[in-house]
Amino acid sequence: MEKIYLDYNASTPIAPEVAETMKPLLEHFYGNPSALHWAGLPVKNILHQARVQVAELIGCSPKEVIFTSGGSEANNLALKGFYFKNRHKGNHIITSKIEHPAIMNPCKFLEQFGAKVTYVDVDRYGKVTLEEIKKAITKETILISIMHSNNETGTLQPIKEIGEIAKKHGIVFHTDASQSVGKVRVKVDELKVDMLTIAGHKLYAPKGIGALYIREGIQLEPLIHGAGHEFGIRAGTENTLLAVGLGKACELAEQYIGNSLVKELTEYFWSQLKDSFGELVVLNGHPEDRLPNTLNVSFVRKVGQDLLNAIPQLAASNGSACHAGSIELSPVLKVMDVPEEIGMGAIRFSLGRDTTKDEIDQVVELLKGIL
Repeated sequence: MEKIYLDYNASTPIAPEVAETMKPLLEHFYGNPSALHWAGLPVKNILHQARVQVAELIGCSPKEVIFTSGGSEANNLALKGFYFKNRHKGNHIITSKIEHPAIMNPCKFLEQFGAKVTYVDVDRYGKVTLEEIKKAITKETILISIMHSNNETGTLQPIKEIGEIAKKHGIVFHTDASQSVGKVRVKVDELKVDMLTIAGHKLYAPKGIGALYIREGIQLEPLIHGAGHEFGIRAGTENTLLAVGLGKACELAEQYIGNSLVKELTEYFWSQLKDSFGELVVLNGHPEDRLPNTLNVSFVRKVGQDLLNAIPQLAASNGSACHAGSIELSPVLKVMDVPEEIGMGAIRFSLGRDTTKDEIDQVVELLKGIL
């Protein structure tokens, strides 16, 4: 049977235009971008152009873009790099209980080095409240890190408002925008952020490439020490091949942001599920303030992974984990106080540029067949 991919939040295919842009780096441009000769200079210019493309998408200076190996490294650099460089100013960090492990685990790591971390709650839609942020701030707070959108539910966070609070208190503000960049408008000045994470394979670039925006003036301790690559922030010869892919993907993203087709298809999908299953299907996350491609739903008193196992041609993510016959809710749904009989049936469907209405109809019919 025809395979259907609805797991674009996990990873996207490489866009054909991105792959085409990368080809010359495989065939012709092999010089080191740090070398000042005929083989290195063209590669240096190509790398700069990729940095410009990333910067234009998020509205910053190219000098504020640091290429990394992906979103996880960018998050680690933001948190660990900032803490170790600035802990003389204070030792308190604020984040949320629904962050990606690439934020949660660095925070736990930093607690071993004297960091005090406050993990704020979210409401039933998975949204951080401004009151929780305000209550958490102390005289020792030096950093706030709140994700732009949640990878499981797609719920969008009030980043601009949190940024204004951070600025008022002189606190540096980071957001993990791995799931948002390329799907919704993300401009660093509008969001009032000082650092922002990008993950390439979430926006049709290759895996193994990402970027961290660092507002000019923010000081970080490098995670990787060596020569002065990436403005002295990340040592190691740059992976120009993958950086070019990310740059092209960012350029392409401009034409898709604001395009309503994916959102309309996601809304159509939800309406079909409601019509088919009524009260036996529940939406997880905010009904409106969420990514246009993300639909996290629970099939009441069912197990999400069992449903997916029954449809092997469908690629989607379950929202719970099965351990030795027992069902463990996703930490995100648990924090949102989703009841177990609902949360254990969670499935995250995430649509992409290539998703069709016919595929959605097929998935609905397949679900009807097993439910």
